[in-house]
Amino acid sequence: MTTRDIVFIALFAAFMAVLGVFPPLLIPGLGIPITAQSLGPMILGGVLGAKRGTLAMLLFLALVAVGLPLLSGGRGGLAPFVGPWSGFIYGWIAATFLIGLLTERFWRKINLVSAFLISVAGGIGVVYLIGVPWFSFVSGTGLAEAFMGSMIAFIPGDLVKAGIAAAAVTLVKTSYPLISPRLDNRAR
Repeated sequence: MTTRDIVFIALFAAFMAVLGVFPPLLIPGLGIPITAQSLGPMILGGVLGAKRGTLAMLLFLALVAVGLPLLSGGRGGLAPFVGPWSGFIYGWIAATFLIGLLTERFWRKINLVSAFLISVAGGIGVVYLIGVPWFSFVSGTGLAEAFMGSMIAFIPGDLVKAGIAAAAVTLVKTSYPLISPRLDNRAR
């Protein structure tokens, strides 16, 4: 790992913290806050790639775990990792990795549409795949009820975030690419 990689990891961990400055919107009856930080995995993975993006996310979450109030609403410490919505935080790690992996794999073909679809697959699909069952289990809510509540309340905003992330990824790709395209075994 180069000094440049370490700088980007720290910089994008700080970016996640900046997204936490925006106060959370709490949906009555659900208990899951709408935050700007759910945009983070889409941008971290899409701009930095799988390894550096995931390391940036892990650094950010480690800083939260040691008590820094970096989550939306000024939350920090270990409590955010055991609540009903904690699965969404764990989903950020997997989403960042998947988005980074897909972005690296399809780097040469990345455009606004493909970046959007990758952001939706990771930033919505993976995060919800981990977060909704966790929320259902911890809160005692039925899985179908938790999923429908998530769909109605959060997916429209998450689609907007995926669009913002796609625009950022394509802009960075054309102006200052940080990802090297993965080589196919056949291309070697």
